Amino acid sequence: MKLLIKNGKIINPANKFEQKADLLVEDGIIKKIDTKIKESKVDKVIDAKGCWVMPGFVDLDTHLNDPGPEENGTVISEMWAGARGGYTTIVAMPDTTPVIDNADAVKYVLNKSKAEEAINVLQAGSITKGSKGEVLTDIKSLYEAGVPALSDAGKSIKDTLVLFKGLRMAGELDLPVFAHCEDPYLINGGVMNDDENAKRLDMPVYSNAVEDVVLARDLIVAYKAGARIHISRCSTHGSIRMIELAKQIGVKVTAEVTPHHFTLTSNDIKEFIQVPENGIMIPHDNDADTNYKVKPPLRTQKDVNVIREGLKNDIIDVIATDHTPHTFGDKNTSMRNAPFGISSIETAAAITYTELVCNEIITPMQMVEKMSYNPAKIIGIDKGDISEGKVADIVIFDVNAKYKIDKNNFVSKGKNTPFDGREVKGKVKATICEGRVVYEA
Repeated sequence: MKLLIKNGKIINPANKFEQKADLLVEDGIIKKIDTKIKESKVDKVIDAKGCWVMPGFVDLDTHLNDPGPEENGTVISEMWAGARGGYTTIVAMPDTTPVIDNADAVKYVLNKSKAEEAINVLQAGSITKGSKGEVLTDIKSLYEAGVPALSDAGKSIKDTLVLFKGLRMAGELDLPVFAHCEDPYLINGGVMNDDENAKRLDMPVYSNAVEDVVLARDLIVAYKAGARIHISRCSTHGSIRMIELAKQIGVKVTAEVTPHHFTLTSNDIKEFIQVPENGIMIPHDNDADTNYKVKPPLRTQKDVNVIREGLKNDIIDVIATDHTPHTFGDKNTSMRNAPFGISSIETAAAITYTELVCNEIITPMQMVEKMSYNPAKIIGIDKGDISEGKVADIVIFDVNAKYKIDKNNFVSKGKNTPFDGREVKGKVKATICEGRVVYEA
């Protein structure tokens, strides 16, 4: 199949190419990029006037809930949600039921994803058995099964010696370890940031120290092990400062933040309204909208400002989604009892463009670097590059589109988002994976 993308602005971080040009795809490969390519003998033409043409996004932090709990999402449902969000590769976290801690479980996810011609799914493996932080998995067999990274997603390894040994073994295979930094003792049932909003609602608090204490330990241990560590879901100003220092002294560290952590604060959390089966909406005093409940929690404006500074100055390498779909029933309860997580893979690009690029915090090139090129390099895949001869994983992004986010249009099984009704700019017009148009608005 021949596909011609015309009149778009191509942004490619791999060679710092940023100009208006046409792009020709043939049999899944980018054959030609030129200022003017003739339309003869092509199967499909996409007019990308007013759009950016970029490498397909790569997400390092997606929760597919497959092999369970599948009522929240499946490999198939969330692949298509990723396509709508402009993603051509996603890395699935291993925090499923059961945990992805063996080669057979990895193969199950990979085989299921390949049965559907959507986008690329890579499965991360748990670094400890059952993600309990106590006994290392068979890291070599996970590597041979194709995992691009190791992680006890959503948890930190309690035993520092186990962490050190795991990092050393991963380092021998050049596998990055994705660290979700939280102290399980300090968290102590916390559900909201430790500030006046939690106090007003009488909520158990989740302080910055929960993240900062473990992050400091993990950076030190990674330095000692000489291994690569990727810090997932940074949310505090202290985290950003420590990562900046760690990079300066030679720690092999990369880091990510999510759109909700560089956009929202605890001040944005709305009153909780429960919707029972009879449809009558009941407001609850001293409770909060669980669509804002995420781990780590939404922080303060100071944290948001430092995160944005870290993105601007390239201290933060990656923008990841931490896409965590949940059912309406799971979220339709109190802040104390609802699960953590936001369905975010379909809104990440628009929030990033609106909040960061339009406000001149990062450049268009930086947006593509952090959503495509850098994550691809961290996991060692030949993606994030739309040079001639490369596989045609492409997203076409209409930078002029203005609209309100509508969760009812989500492809994901999870409609749990704090961004419902939010006005944004920038919309995915088409997603192309290996030369196939897998989504078109």
